[in-house]
Amino acid sequence: MYCSVVEPEHASVHGRERSQRPRRTHREVADELRARIRSGALQPGQRMPTQARLADEFGVERGAVRQALRILQSERLLTNVSKGAPATVAADAGRVLTGPAAPPLPTTVALAPRIAAAFGAEHVEIDAVCLTSVSLTLAIGEPLRQIHAGRLKPAKVDVRVLLPSRDIDLAFPVPVGGRDGDDDPVHERWLAQRNAQGQVLRHNLLALRATHGIDVRVTFRALPFTPPVKLYLLNGVEALFAYYTLARREALIDHENLEMYDAQGVRSMLFAFERGAGPRDTVFVEQSHLWFDALWETISSELVLTS
Repeated sequence: MYCSVVEPEHASVHGRERSQRPRRTHREVADELRARIRSGALQPGQRMPTQARLADEFGVERGAVRQALRILQSERLLTNVSKGAPATVAADAGRVLTGPAAPPLPTTVALAPRIAAAFGAEHVEIDAVCLTSVSLTLAIGEPLRQIHAGRLKPAKVDVRVLLPSRDIDLAFPVPVGGRDGDDDPVHERWLAQRNAQGQVLRHNLLALRATHGIDVRVTFRALPFTPPVKLYLLNGVEALFAYYTLARREALIDHENLEMYDAQGVRSMLFAFERGAGPRDTVFVEQSHLWFDALWETISSELVLTS
């Protein structure tokens, strides 16, 4: 069993009783079905359950199901969406998020299925540059579920993560009014989150050694700057890239409402590039690897996930 932080559920479409959770929106239904397609729970060419069955499962009206299916059809994940017959998972659904025609999607939608697909390899290699590793920790939950269910079993997993050093003055998150000497609750909150997420990520992956005999290595290093973007490199063939877009927001820290400039990375739009999808994509993937390796081998330093 693995630890989880805000772990979304992606249960099987089949054989599940009517949900007792609060009624979902059509977008939430679309997100759930999209994740199942991406994870392989729903295979290319497979017929979807009927709209009536989906409505019963999610506790929504059929109109909400139809809206959700139309969203997935617009993303080229489903075909034959109509009132009369069940839709079909598109034959090339597994490739929609990569290549020149790939539409950018929020990190929460796009990352988990691509990470799950990467875990289909014999040797999984994931490199990441990010602010806290929240998105990566959440996304790893999907392949972990599949490994525990017996649907995936890589022989080896190597994960390298670059995170900002605890010792630098972060560009963000920062208090709107600036720092007050050495007292910076916003920085301490970020540091606690960075350490907690990293520890959960490492624990969940290293546990695979004991439970499934998988050779796992997880390494963190510290950057001397705040990364303005997040980057995920998967098995040497995919690069997933997103901007950290800053906004002014308020958060309760130590029983006090503080205004800060911060980025919500889980909602960042993720752009996908795939080696072999065209000259632009291939060069982007190659240059992203060179950039990551250069940071890893030169100016990064040892990172300890403690306060």
